[in-house]
Amino acid sequence: MQQVRVTDLPALLASFDEGARPVVLDVREPWEMQAASLALDGAPTVCIPMNEVPARLAELDPAQPVLSLCHHGMRSLQVGAFLERQGFDQVFNIAGGIDAWSREVDASVPLY
Repeated sequence: MQQVRVTDLPALLASFDEGARPVVLDVREPWEMQAASLALDGAPTVCIPMNEVPARLAELDPAQPVLSLCHHGMRSLQVGAFLERQGFDQVFNIAGGIDAWSREVDASVPLY
C-alpha cells in the first residue's frame, strides 16, 4: 500500500489512465461524512464505514485503484491493509485524512 499526501492527490489522479480511474473509499461513519466531505475530480466516492467493509467487499472492484480515506488516516490505513490481503493490487492511503485535506488543501471543508 502506498501512502499519498493530500497535496499530492491531484498529481496522482492525473497519473491514472482513463480506463483505470480510481475510487475514493471513504471509511468514516455516516455522521462524519455529513460533517465534512471530499470530492475529487475523476474519482467517484464510495462510502462504506470501516466495520462494514468485509461484508460489502463485493461493492469494490479489485482491479480498480482504491484511495482509502478517513478522518486522520488510521482507519483508512487498516482498511487498505485489509484490501491488499483480499487481492486488491492498487491501494493508496490518504495520509492525514480529510483533516489534512481541510488544513492543507481546502479550508472550506469543515474540521470536526
